[in-house]
This record gives sequence, C-alpha cells and structure tokens, in this order.
Amino acid sequence: MQAGVPGGVPVFPPGFLWGVATSAHQVEGGADARGRSVWDAFAAEPGRIRDGATGAVACDHYHRCDEDTELLRALGVSAYRLSLSWPRIQPDGRGRIDAAGLDFYDRLVDGLLAAGIEPVPTLYHWDLPLALEEQGGWLARETADRFADYAQAAVDRLGDRVGRWITLNEPFVHMAFGYAFGVHAPGKALMTGALPAGHHQLLAHARAAAVLREAGRTVLLTNNLTPVEPLREGEDAGADADREAARAYDALHNRMFLDPLLLGEYPDLGAYSPTGRSPLDGAVLPGDLDEIHGSADALGVNYYNPTVVAAPEPGDGLPFALPPYTDRHPGTPTTAFGWPVVPRGLYDLLTGLRRRYGDRLPPLYITENGCSRDDAPDASGRVADPERCAYMEGHLRALADAVADGVDVRGYFAWSLMDNFEWAEGYTQRFGLVHVDFDTGRRTPKDSYAWYRAWIEGRRGSDSTDTHSGTHTETEQSNPTPTRRNQP
Repeated sequence: MQAGVPGGVPVFPPGFLWGVATSAHQVEGGADARGRSVWDAFAAEPGRIRDGATGAVACDHYHRCDEDTELLRALGVSAYRLSLSWPRIQPDGRGRIDAAGLDFYDRLVDGLLAAGIEPVPTLYHWDLPLALEEQGGWLARETADRFADYAQAAVDRLGDRVGRWITLNEPFVHMAFGYAFGVHAPGKALMTGALPAGHHQLLAHARAAAVLREAGRTVLLTNNLTPVEPLREGEDAGADADREAARAYDALHNRMFLDPLLLGEYPDLGAYSPTGRSPLDGAVLPGDLDEIHGSADALGVNYYNPTVVAAPEPGDGLPFALPPYTDRHPGTPTTAFGWPVVPRGLYDLLTGLRRRYGDRLPPLYITENGCSRDDAPDASGRVADPERCAYMEGHLRALADAVADGVDVRGYFAWSLMDNFEWAEGYTQRFGLVHVDFDTGRRTPKDSYAWYRAWIEGRRGSDSTDTHSGTHTETEQSNPTPTRRNQP
C-alpha cells in the first residue's frame, strides 16, 4: 500500500464522478401518491422501527425536490445517485403504470440535468410493491420477470436522458436482513432458507440488464461488500476454525453476488445446508447462470467497514459468528451506529477484488460510503461534524491509494445527501451532509457539506475534468451523453 499521500493531493482519473446518494423510500415521502411497499407494512407493525416512525413523509423530497436539487448544485457534485420507487411507478408491481409517478422522475431528471448533474438511478432500493410480496416476493421466481417489466417502463420514459443505471441495491443485505433474520422488511426469519431470495434478485438484475442494454444503456449492480478477516490467527485449532468461518462468511456476503456475475458460478455454499448440499438446489435452473454471467458493465461498491469473523458456538445455527471488530482491533473508533471506522479497509477491499477476479473485474464505482453521527445545529445554527469530515478524508485517501495501485474506480458517491429514514433505526441515525429537521423539513448544510464541496472543487481542472463524458473502456458500454428533454 502506498503512503496515503499524507498532506499531498490525491489524484483521480479524468472523468471521475463526484456525487452523493439517497434512496426513494428514505427521502421521498409522498406516500399518498404511490402504492404500498413492504416497508409501509413493516413499519406499521409495532416494535419493528426503533422510534416507531415510518417513511410516509421522510424528508418530503417528493414535494421539495427543487430545493434539494439546488443543494446538489451548490455542493458541486457531478452526479447524483437516486433511486426510483417501484410502487410509485407501478403500484402493484405488475400491470398498470402510474403516469404521475413517472412524471415526478421526469421533472427530477430534467432539473438535475439543467443543474449540470448526471442522474444515476437505482431501480430497486428495497421498496418492493406490497402486492408482489403477498405473492411470494423475492422468494418467488416470477418477481424477476416483473422487475424486467418495470425496468422497461422506466427506461422507456427516462432512458433518452439517463445513460448509467443501477439495477439493485445491496441484494445481500436485503436477503439477509429482510428474509434471513427478519430485522428489515418484509420481516421473514428464514435463516438459510432465505438464499433463494438472493438468486432471484440476481436473476432479476440480469433480466433488467438485458432490457437496459437493448436500449443502449450502461448497467451496474451495487452490493455492500466487506473485507473479511478471522478473529484469531496462528496454527492452533481455534484459528483454523475461525479461518474456515471467515471463508464461509466471505462466500455468503461477497462471493455469492460476485462469482455468478464475474465467473458464471456460485461459490461453495454447502456450509449453509445441514445436508452439505447447496441451499440453492432447486432455485437455480438451467440457463440461469448463463443469464447472470457478464450481465453488469460495472459494479457499484458500498463500503462501510470490514468484518471480523469467528467460529460459531455450538447450536448457533450458522457456520460463523460476528464478534465486534474491536475484539481483534481494540481502540478502533466507531460511528454512532457502532460500526468501526477503518479507511484502510476500503483499500483492502478494492485491491482484494482485483486480486481475486483479475481481468474479469469490470470498472468500479463507490456507490455508498459514509458515517452516522449524532448531529444537531448549535445555538448559531451551525452543524459541526468534524468526525464525518475526517471519515470522508480518510476513505477518499484510501480510495486514491487503490486507484494509484491500479484499481479501475470511476466514481465516488457519499452516503448521504441528507439525513433520512434509516430503515429499522427510523430517524435515530443521521448520515447526511445536510441536517434535516424532521418536524419542519428545514435543511441545514453541515460542515461536512462544505468540506466535500471544497474537496470536489480541489479536484476540478486537474483530475476530474469532463465529468459528464461517460468515458469507458471496452469493458463498460458507451454511455451516450444525456440531454434534457423539454416537457410540455
């Protein structure tokens, strides 16, 4: 690893995208103007959300998108990763398309382009139409076909101006938290029986990718990835057991969603079946892996922290345990969420992906990276968040090291533009560069907003020129420069 260019100016390639990210259910609100999603039903169940809140209003972005676009323009970003709400566009997940829902995204896309910002939409960020969940959700193979239909409706309306599309956000987390452990919507606790929901999401990605590529668009899949290390090292049996647990966890968290895309096969998942057979037996049909293999032109990487893994205790039911990172690395600072702050983990992750997949690894984009802090305006109205500024600088310098060492990374999207509905944590965790008063909707840029603006400005004219060109190699499809479409 290089020296981290302490005090120096990190260099990024020409055309590098500097952005921020949000998701529809976390910021939009406007629940009365869309269909119900699994998160509406989940949040209505007592005890599911830490503060009893819902995403019905959230940041009211649905009504305040012009104000938020101005925040983006003033921040100086070249791209904005948003997500489209499937139930806003197709309330039942099949059949009727709601023209008013597409009208909202039409206006938002036009406003972003007018501000000089490239929209990078994610088709699915966990808000499955409730009607589809009632028919099996991601445990049902048919959901993959419904997703392709939805992708067609979205690209038909927006594809003339949007060149880069992300199909899914974090299929691992959605599978694990929503279907295995039940702590996210739809709230199922199936343990290893949840793995078919992961395969069906990959199949949905592949079928949506075919639709997007037919329209000449560039396709990304975004996942939460983590470097994995065993708790104990050495030659004794305990260390061997920890290493085996780490391999099993890496296969589930990282390789289950990368190997099919890049290698055309699943890793060995036998550790997740009492019989030793793959828990995907019966879910993966002939031809599925042919569809999935090579179906992403680039990968989105969401990075927050590394993971330490230990051998499970007897009766745990899974082949791994997840002790705190500080059990192996005492003194590591943590975010308000309790997640360890380890900038070097981003370097380790990216260089590790390059070693594992070699020339098969497509271009990468950091599609989420950020930290939660307990932020509030002081008496003067200022929101000081020096820890977030330090977090961003540390991770961006680690990213620069990975780029300098040959990893093809083409963009960075900070999570998040603004404080929002943080899933099962409700409004108790704040990740935003902009503080949101959830009683009034008032937006207050934090010190980290000014820090990131200065960072982006420092890159302009040197390593980040021509930010809208959509420059690609042969491994990423051409991305025609989108233009604003005049609306009647």
